[in-house]
Amino acid sequence: MKKKDLSRDQIRSVEGSGNVFAELGLPEPDLALAKAQLAEVIDDTIQRRGLTQSEAAEIMGIDQGTVSKLMNGRLDGFSQERLIRYLNALGNDVEIVVHRPEQYGSQGSLTVASG
Repeated sequence: MKKKDLSRDQIRSVEGSGNVFAELGLPEPDLALAKAQLAEVIDDTIQRRGLTQSEAAEIMGIDQGTVSKLMNGRLDGFSQERLIRYLNALGNDVEIVVHRPEQYGSQGSLTVASG
């Protein structure tokens, strides 16, 4: 079968929402995105500190296989609280800030920011 070449005009793109979990229609997409972002900060911290997975595991009080799962984005079974404990063990401060809306009526959102 011959591959058809598409011109730039024939390719349609759609701007994303910034949350792939929402776009996939997964339940609680804000929570799923927050977990992924927390895991990313864990991975970044491990890389920045130059730790091996075994060294990171010892610091976090888990086994190397669990660190591997985290670093590869396999987050089933990890709660946000557990990920926050790992961040703290690695020396990160975690701050939770609640912003009250000016008026109520819609559901709030969850955002993870690292700095």
